[in-house]
Amino acid sequence: MPRPQHILAIDQGTTGTHLTVYDRRLNVVGGAYREFTQYFPKPGWVEHDLNEIWRSVEACITRALREAGLKGTDIAAIGITNQRETTGLWRRGDGTPLARAIVWQDRRTADMCAALRARGEEPAVRETTGLVLDPYFSGTKLAWMLEHVRGAHRLAERGDALFGTIDTWLVYKLTGHAAHVTDVSNASRTLLMGLTTLEWDADCLERLHVPRACLPAVRSSAEVYGTTRGLKGLPDGIPVAGMAGDQQAALFGQACFAPGESKCTYGTGAFLLMNTGTVPVPSTSGLLTTVAWRLGHQRAVYALEGSSFIAGAAVQWLRDGLKLIKRAADIEALARTVEETGEVVFVPALAGLGAPHWRAEARGLFAGMDRSTHGGHLARAVLEGVALQIQDLAEAMRRDSGRDIPAFKVDGGAAANDLMMQFQADVLQVPVVRPRDLQTTSLGAAALAGLGAGLFKDTEAVRRVWKAERTFRPKMKPLERARALDKWRRAVARA
Repeated sequence: MPRPQHILAIDQGTTGTHLTVYDRRLNVVGGAYREFTQYFPKPGWVEHDLNEIWRSVEACITRALREAGLKGTDIAAIGITNQRETTGLWRRGDGTPLARAIVWQDRRTADMCAALRARGEEPAVRETTGLVLDPYFSGTKLAWMLEHVRGAHRLAERGDALFGTIDTWLVYKLTGHAAHVTDVSNASRTLLMGLTTLEWDADCLERLHVPRACLPAVRSSAEVYGTTRGLKGLPDGIPVAGMAGDQQAALFGQACFAPGESKCTYGTGAFLLMNTGTVPVPSTSGLLTTVAWRLGHQRAVYALEGSSFIAGAAVQWLRDGLKLIKRAADIEALARTVEETGEVVFVPALAGLGAPHWRAEARGLFAGMDRSTHGGHLARAVLEGVALQIQDLAEAMRRDSGRDIPAFKVDGGAAANDLMMQFQADVLQVPVVRPRDLQTTSLGAAALAGLGAGLFKDTEAVRRVWKAERTFRPKMKPLERARALDKWRRAVARA
């Protein structure tokens, strides 16, 4: 029987699950997508149902294989990429979730983070983990669950309750409950792992009262974690062989393998990452130092990251909350009904401000409106507000890294918006390069799985397949740019 030649990439995102099937040359041959429910039980709280996420994966497996014209036996390896800091807790034996997962956008642990900062804990946290004390990260979410979910802490101490981010949950389900693992990129987002040791840190665990027995094993981003067992549509024995958080997977899928190479992914949030090589670069500008990936037993590669919590989610809000558009894709046409926003500025702090500000209490803001303001101004201001967030991050990244960004690779759904990409190039004053395949997150997961399963020898497989579709070059005049940045900074101060 010939060896299977296809890779299944699971991209489990904040609002839905994408599955993509790739051939041996990393060409897309099929795919499927399914949304799932967002739960908002209280203001600032965001939750997901782990079982519903898993059902979305199962449904997409069947549909993606059907679209590709393949059988489960044609799959040689599975790769996973995921919304990163979303935190789950479930029973070891049967995998029953103890509560709904707390999503990365959730702000319920803001007071916990403030109390830790008041005790002077942040410098040690930053030095050990590369992160800041913010509700964004998994550690305080897990601490909250262990305290508030009945019996959870006792079960966790015995190892009968298992913690995991979404990568861990999916591997656990794919392998028939056999593997409880995470990779270094996801572990580096928990406030619990040492950035240089790549192991769970005892002081971090004690700080948040997290029992070690509930934690997954930390592994590399490209190796066999286990094999499929008892799944619908897939035979037993397929290796699950690659795994990285969504932003690190996108950096990998964009072929940013050399220090200084950078990308921005526009998804629910927007995330700018720069490869800094095999030595972590500390930030003095409010950025995060994070693990990008580790391939097998090679040295880990690190990145600087700036995170904006709201990007595509602002467009969804215009659609679902304000009812200004019927489809997310309609925003560009509405925004083009005006030449400029006038005095209108939008600060997308609908879930607080991330890097470089880190103000959990900040709130979204439209500023500069008058009687002449209409939907076109608001739509254009939303697109520009997302791009101006990224400008703040890019400036911080230049300062911390000591490097210029020669070009800026972009991906994610909102990168298809020509108006926003041109404005992004204008305010950054560097070329913005959009690839042919915007789903570079899935591509990164597939490539990691191919490396982990031995289908690819090295990263050249990704370099060969990556191709630019369009480059947006700066056109804005310096005075116009300066005026836009000044309006933006004044609005952020008010938010």
